Amino acid sequence: MNQKSENAEDRPEGEEKREAKRRRVPRKATPKRLERVALHYLERYSSSSENLRRVLMRRVERSARAHGTDREEGAAAIDAIVTKFQEYGYLNDRAYAEMRAGSLFRRGSSLRAIRYQLSLKGITGDIADAVIADLMEEEPDPDRRAAVAYGRRRRIGPWRRDRRDEFRDRDLAALGRQGFSYDIARWIVEAETPDELEAFIDN
Repeated sequence: MNQKSENAEDRPEGEEKREAKRRRVPRKATPKRLERVALHYLERYSSSSENLRRVLMRRVERSARAHGTDREEGAAAIDAIVTKFQEYGYLNDRAYAEMRAGSLFRRGSSLRAIRYQLSLKGITGDIADAVIADLMEEEPDPDRRAAVAYGRRRRIGPWRRDRRDEFRDRDLAALGRQGFSYDIARWIVEAETPDELEAFIDN
């Protein structure tokens, strides 16, 4: 039986790259380096202030382990960067929360799930409350509308082609995990046709 070669030239190119990346020593987390990382991150992703702080703090932790740099100095540099970016408008937690909540709502997230997801990104309770209140003002019965969007996307309830009775409890549980009430979950699962639910969206 042929044994697997351990020679580097016999390894797939992708594996070599992954190993090289693992061996790479992280750069020192200087204030300038952290600011460049922050700018690059915000060019690629929308972010809350707290989420960016966590991203940068991971760099500080890696730098401290590899180079012995001071964690407290790194945290202070991050505070200064976050404050600066808020002043420049690069970070706006209210705008981020509105964007994130709208995206989650359109994908079929309940208000409860939206609030939870915002908290995971470090959005404060007062901002989350205000964003949820705005959503409730703009959308009549937002949880029912979101439940229809979720049911359509996941192909549950009347969107199932067959074996609906067999999947009834599973579909109810899926809606419950998304933060929908039992009444709304039953409304979705027991609807006769998708048109019955789509009509609610159109009204």
